Amino acid sequence: MSTSLLRSTPSPLTNSGRMNLIGSSTHLGILSVSFYHRPSQSCNFKLCFPTSGLCSRLGTRCCVVSATSSKLYENKGVNSSIESQSRYTDLKDNMPSSVNILEEQLRDLFNEVHAMIRIGKENEARDLLLANFEAVKEQIDAGHKGIEEATILDVTALGYMALGDIRTVKPLLDVLSEVVDDLKDEEPLLDSILTHMGNMYEKLENFEMSICVYGRAVKVVERLYGNTSSFIVTPLLGMAKVLGSTGKTKKAIETYHRVVKILESSRGEECEELVVPLFGMGNLLLKERRVTDAENAFNRILTTYMKLYGENDGRVGLSMSYLARVKCAKGDVNEAIDLYKEALRRLKVSDYIAIDDHIMEKMRVDLAELLHAVGRGEEGRMLLEECLLITEKFKGEGHPSSVSHLVNLATSYSQSKLFAEAERLLRMSLQIMFKNVSPDDQSITFPMLHLAVTLYNLNRNEEAEKHALEVLRIRERAFGENSLPVGEALDCLVSIQTQLGKDDGELLELLKRVLKIQEKAFGTDSEEVMETLKKVVYYLEKMGRKHEGLPLERRLSKLRTKYKQMVQY
Repeated sequence: MSTSLLRSTPSPLTNSGRMNLIGSSTHLGILSVSFYHRPSQSCNFKLCFPTSGLCSRLGTRCCVVSATSSKLYENKGVNSSIESQSRYTDLKDNMPSSVNILEEQLRDLFNEVHAMIRIGKENEARDLLLANFEAVKEQIDAGHKGIEEATILDVTALGYMALGDIRTVKPLLDVLSEVVDDLKDEEPLLDSILTHMGNMYEKLENFEMSICVYGRAVKVVERLYGNTSSFIVTPLLGMAKVLGSTGKTKKAIETYHRVVKILESSRGEECEELVVPLFGMGNLLLKERRVTDAENAFNRILTTYMKLYGENDGRVGLSMSYLARVKCAKGDVNEAIDLYKEALRRLKVSDYIAIDDHIMEKMRVDLAELLHAVGRGEEGRMLLEECLLITEKFKGEGHPSSVSHLVNLATSYSQSKLFAEAERLLRMSLQIMFKNVSPDDQSITFPMLHLAVTLYNLNRNEEAEKHALEVLRIRERAFGENSLPVGEALDCLVSIQTQLGKDDGELLELLKRVLKIQEKAFGTDSEEVMETLKKVVYYLEKMGRKHEGLPLERRLSKLRTKYKQMVQY
């Protein structure tokens, strides 16, 4: 019954001959776009604004939309040199005044929506977007399904995304998809709209559609500008991210590698724009256990930031934390610890990230876990106490966010055999949980199961069994009788009831349930299955049913040989 600590872009790619999507990185969540398209006469509807005098008939040549957000990758996980602003002013002099008016209208629309959201006027923002959707819908119902209609639908959908109104975005995307399906790939504006759609479909977890529209965006750019154009970077990054999150790791790595090659040839081998694809690729390589390749990717990020911003910049500290993960995967634990410590120091000195930011918190927890792993538990515990103190300072004592830190501290004390202190902390965490969620909420079961383990270690087995049974009841209702969380609770219960001297037959049946769950979750040849097989074979022999255990013994022998060879390797 082991426990572990809780884990609580590219810059604008411009071209003198064309205005393209500006910094709409699907990694960053930035909605900043700039459109250019050929003359068209299909649209004659009005944009709606909350103030009078801002409605004008839609022009006929181009539109620019800028919905900006200066977020960094993973909330400052990786910095990018993206400037969240429209880059169309260099072409303005060559545009008719009606086009400039339209550009200002669309910019004003998005700025108005974001301003309303910032000051808490979400309902007014929603009304404004609805008015514009109803206007464009009238044009669509009248048979107008051109690029202008698609553009306004796209902008409106992005507005609802900014509101976090996912339910409204879905039907909007359905309408937009119908319009876009009828548009020819030659429309220069189309790749930008498709890229936005890919990002929104990803947020809706419709990954198949996301990959589909990203793919079409890539083909459009390839046809217009070639397969090495920098315009292709944004949809490729979006596609790579979705491929990676859906388990298509090999294809995702290939896509990131293609982006890297394009940026190297157009921007140079040390440009900051390389950070996002290198970061995405490095994480996937690490997932694939290609540790050396992952280390190369993260080293490039570190080198780039040191050259651009100096050794004490916060971005350098973040890069060190990513490299520390690679060192840990290689087994260089002490080197990983040193990198984490230096990363935290540089982040504090630079004040690049707030002390209570979740990234800083995760780094402390990761470092604490490594320190425990190498027998430096007191050092690790100091970091965990720091996490708790920071949470209590910024969010108040008894805040639900402190529960994970209390459980981590309890785990630390348990590893040092200080079970009484671990019990105290776990009871504190449960008190906080009971004040904030219902008694049957599944989130309660995590500290409760830890408490059961701690009581077991204190030889208070009757009390431990009571908590383990309660965890089992809640999890069976929440996750299903054959779920992995139920298997974890059953495994704990078996250990407790063994100490209580419960019937061997009942314990064997519980272990068979655990085995079935683990085989489904981890595979029949997993290490978890091997450990449970040992227990099943033990009870069969103890009950005089050795003949039933012979096939399991042979299977267990093969698994032992397999994992012994892996350790030797």
